Amino acid sequence: MQLKPGSRWKSAVCDAQLVVVRPPNAAGELQCGGAPVLPIDDASAPSGNVSADFAEGVMIGKRYTDEASGIEVLGAKAGKGSLAFNGVAMTVKGAKPLPASD
Repeated sequence: MQLKPGSRWKSAVCDAQLVVVRPPNAAGELQCGGAPVLPIDDASAPSGNVSADFAEGVMIGKRYTDEASGIEVLGAKAGKGSLAFNGVAMTVKGAKPLPASD
């Protein structure tokens, strides 16, 4: 799995679609709903069940990150499965606080 910046992926088990913003600093597997993601041009339709451990969902426009690997992914289409990298759940990246203007 070549996770390059700008590469597009889709979930194998739900409707989620993703764009890699920042690649991981080590090789690994990006997962959605407990299953490895597929390239966006893969013709297969989502099938199977979303794992109960990874069922929080992907929100459109939100960035997800894994601090250990450095990967950052943007939700391009919402879905029922949540994201993980090498089996570790990814977290929603919060907005940077603006500096105080006195």
